[in-house]
Amino acid sequence: MSIKLGQALLLMCLLLAHQAASQTAADSSGLADSIADSDIDFGDELSDTASTVSNKVSNATSKAADAAASTASKAVDAGVHATSKAADLVANATSTAASSAANATLTVGHSLANQTSSAVNTTTNKSTEKLQGEELDAAVEANSGAQSSKASPKSKVVAQVVEQEPAAELANGDADLSRTGTCEKDVDNFCMDVMPGLGRLAMCLSDQIKEEGKEGYTGAKVTKPCRQELDTFRKNQSGNINLDLPLAKACLGDVQKLCSKLEPGESALSCLRDQKDQVSGKCASEILIRQEGAADDFRLDKELFDACQDDAQSVCSGVDPHEGRVQECLRERRSGLSYDCQAELFRQDQEDSEDLRLSVRLFHKCLNDKIKFCGDVPPGNARAKECLEQHRQDADFSKACKDELESMITARSADFRLDPQLKTHCVKDIEELCMPAYYEVADLPDDHAEVITCLQDFRDEIKDPSCQARVTRTQEVAASDIRFDIPLAEACHQDRQLFCSGVAAGSARVIRCLQDRRQDLTAQCSAELFDEEVGMAESIDFQIRMKTTCKAEIKTFCRNVPHGHARVIRCLQDNLKADNFTKGCQAEVQKYEQTASTDYRLNFRLTQACDQVLKEVCTEVCMEEEHVDKACGGTVLRCLADKIEDITDDACKSELLYFQKMEVKDFRNDVILAEACRQDVDIHCSEVTPGDGKVHKCLVDHQDQLTPACRAETDHLSMSTATNVELNPSLGRACAPEMKAHCRGVTPGKARVLNCLLANADKMNATETCRAHLMTTQAGRLRNWRLDYGLRSQCKADVKEHCSAEQRNSEDAGSGAVVKCLVANNQSLTSSCLGEVQRVAASALLLYQPDQPVTSDCDKDVMSLCLRNKGLDTFPIGQVKQCLVNLGIPEDPSILLAAEAEAAEAAPTASNVPGAGLKPGAAEGSEADKAASGRKLLESLLSAATLDDLQRRRLAQTGASLSPRCQDLVLLAEPTDAFAQYQTSLSASTVSAQVESLEAKLGLAPGTLTSTNNQGLTLTGLTAVFGMVAITVVSIAGAVFAYRRYKGLDKHSGYTMVKKARGKQLELGSTASS
Repeated sequence: MSIKLGQALLLMCLLLAHQAASQTAADSSGLADSIADSDIDFGDELSDTASTVSNKVSNATSKAADAAASTASKAVDAGVHATSKAADLVANATSTAASSAANATLTVGHSLANQTSSAVNTTTNKSTEKLQGEELDAAVEANSGAQSSKASPKSKVVAQVVEQEPAAELANGDADLSRTGTCEKDVDNFCMDVMPGLGRLAMCLSDQIKEEGKEGYTGAKVTKPCRQELDTFRKNQSGNINLDLPLAKACLGDVQKLCSKLEPGESALSCLRDQKDQVSGKCASEILIRQEGAADDFRLDKELFDACQDDAQSVCSGVDPHEGRVQECLRERRSGLSYDCQAELFRQDQEDSEDLRLSVRLFHKCLNDKIKFCGDVPPGNARAKECLEQHRQDADFSKACKDELESMITARSADFRLDPQLKTHCVKDIEELCMPAYYEVADLPDDHAEVITCLQDFRDEIKDPSCQARVTRTQEVAASDIRFDIPLAEACHQDRQLFCSGVAAGSARVIRCLQDRRQDLTAQCSAELFDEEVGMAESIDFQIRMKTTCKAEIKTFCRNVPHGHARVIRCLQDNLKADNFTKGCQAEVQKYEQTASTDYRLNFRLTQACDQVLKEVCTEVCMEEEHVDKACGGTVLRCLADKIEDITDDACKSELLYFQKMEVKDFRNDVILAEACRQDVDIHCSEVTPGDGKVHKCLVDHQDQLTPACRAETDHLSMSTATNVELNPSLGRACAPEMKAHCRGVTPGKARVLNCLLANADKMNATETCRAHLMTTQAGRLRNWRLDYGLRSQCKADVKEHCSAEQRNSEDAGSGAVVKCLVANNQSLTSSCLGEVQRVAASALLLYQPDQPVTSDCDKDVMSLCLRNKGLDTFPIGQVKQCLVNLGIPEDPSILLAAEAEAAEAAPTASNVPGAGLKPGAAEGSEADKAASGRKLLESLLSAATLDDLQRRRLAQTGASLSPRCQDLVLLAEPTDAFAQYQTSLSASTVSAQVESLEAKLGLAPGTLTSTNNQGLTLTGLTAVFGMVAITVVSIAGAVFAYRRYKGLDKHSGYTMVKKARGKQLELGSTASS
């Protein structure tokens, strides 16, 4: 029991001794640490002294502990009887150890105090020695050498390279981390081959930390204490350029040139950053290194740290300051920051926007994508960022990089100053186009997104080509994603949440969603969307869905077509029916055409071509001040199309014609018709695929079943197609050879080509397809007079005067009542209208079809006298008309007059004319006698009215087989009718009498100079007359000349004036003696 008690006491004494020794060591170490952590800069000498003291205390403590342990061991061995003695020994040993440690600590304290005082005095003396140039270089080199061998620096160094900032004592005398301090092991691990000095060790360790941040890194890492020491070193450097010798030396000349006078609180580095474009290349490289560091750690940007330190502590406490995390935290809470912090944060944002390497988060997330997609793109001037942007939609592009890029683009879209190229190239254009004269770019109002919008609106007026190119790019990016179109994103925020919340951003998907829900949008969103669409209409680059979907077609069909001014879009439209045109691309082009048809401003090419015309015509339709931010619903386009024949500007007419082709091709491009016929199409044409005019044809086929509004719009479109053969693609294709052969020089428009085809229908060997199209077109024009351009333009007044009832009763009914009315009233029509009615009648007979308006009066005559139970399709075009003409009009008007001799003799004017009557028995004589009698009657003085009456009476007799109405139609339709032939023969009769007299004088046989059918002078007769006259004149002249030579009368003496008398002109109707 006593033994155990002794052992317990011994153990307790041992523990007390150990605790006393430990406490002494801790107190000594604490003293050294307190000195090291003091705010007083004691320098490296004091640090060495403190280290020596600490070692001595540690040794003393260790010896005391060893002594106590030894004594305890001896005590245990001595046994129970020595317990008391052991206890005494332990107590003495413990006391001795404690005393020794205390004495050592006191000695060290005195020594440390003495050395501290000495170190402070030394530092104070050396701080006044400001080194520059070679002296500075020598001192730094000496200290670097000492550090490389892990020795203490040779001396303190105070540098004054740049005089605009205070002199500063260099860390470790060589402006670098200590080779023997906290980072000693890290330097040995990672930077063994790096020469200390001029921040080289710090740079090496910084690079190692960057390497550790890369994905998949598994190697050794820089220790946390060393990282902390590195942060402190870099932070101190950023506060004074004289502490950063590589930067100070590289930029000394630039500071003297650009920053010789710093503003209060301004550092030389911040001044150089603001003018980085003007500094030397070496200085710019050093500045970029500092900017990289500042982008990684906001504490290394002196101005940003000073402005945002309190804000960061308040809203971002606990956030790791590396990898730009504090800046990101501050940006997310930007609105709650102090004004100075916001300003400095934005300043760094602007700097970071210029180089991928300065966008820390972007750099880390996009490093692999940069290597993969843009490995050959040099950094700087945002080139790498631009390259990544262009590849962000690629299939194997990382999502992390894409998301970070799009965040950057969103921020840039809100402020042009974050776009380095806009900021660099567009300053002058911004000042001229986008701001009042009293603003400068640096002092713009807060809404900088408006500047980008302004540049886009006035893009064609931008003078700087680089600026214009960049603005085009920003507009392309904005068109691809609503997030990058700040005005549209803000205006449609609620609409997007309501209608498109499930639509992912990108590839213009949200914008397309809003377009599809246009009718449901708020007024603000709808107006902004329309404004954006006007801008997007200018280029394929702004039509993102079309550009992406039609990539192959653009490459195939439009490879050499320049972008802009909707040229590539037009190229795609022109090739829409090509065999290798994909359905997806077709759908996108058709979607574009439908949108462009809702408002002329969405049709860029038409708007440009008709700019001047729009100032003169249709100004009262959809006035701009009322529809500045919304579509006109196709009303202006309708107005322009209706007046196309009155427009003289060729470019405008060409674009209007192209638009009309779009309407004819797809009824959806006729916005007004599409709206009026929505229900009719669903009922009658739901199974018809739009395109090639198929739906319009379907509506025409169901015209009697359409609603009044739809029927009116269908007729309007039909009027357009009937006016220009180019608007009737099916007819154009069917009759292409016929047009080429017979209407080559005919200008399209005003139905000229169609009328040419109809007039020559009997002369051309038309294909069955062409014939069918001509028949269909002609039938439609007979049923609806407004489909005939000539009638519509020349007979409006006549229709109003003579056929108003028919027009009212048959409006849009397609009965043909108005055309029949015009034919019936042809005697009362104006000359211009009569000519068109005669053309219509002639065409109707030429392409005769039964049961048609106008020609229906001749149906029985055709069946009984012409077809004679044969099918109409067995007769060539025009044969029916010729049959009717032969039945109604004799070929020789002389025969006609002979048959009317008795009636002519009864006329007073005829009986008083010698020889005017018929010879006895003429009526029963030969055909020649009848012809002679007819000719004699032509020479009589019958009035035109009498001749007209005779004509009609004769036709009534010889055409008795034709019904009266059919007879009238034939007389109206035949262009070389009997009356015209009468007039021709009558005008030739006087000339014929003169020729007969000449025949008698020349001794020629009667009839030599006249035609045998007594229809006037022939071409051969005229030639003979002129020939005989010429021979006679030449013969007489020759005889006179010979006689004068023989008599010598051709030799003149003196001078004789000869006056020529003007002869009298013979009258055409003079007698033979004249």
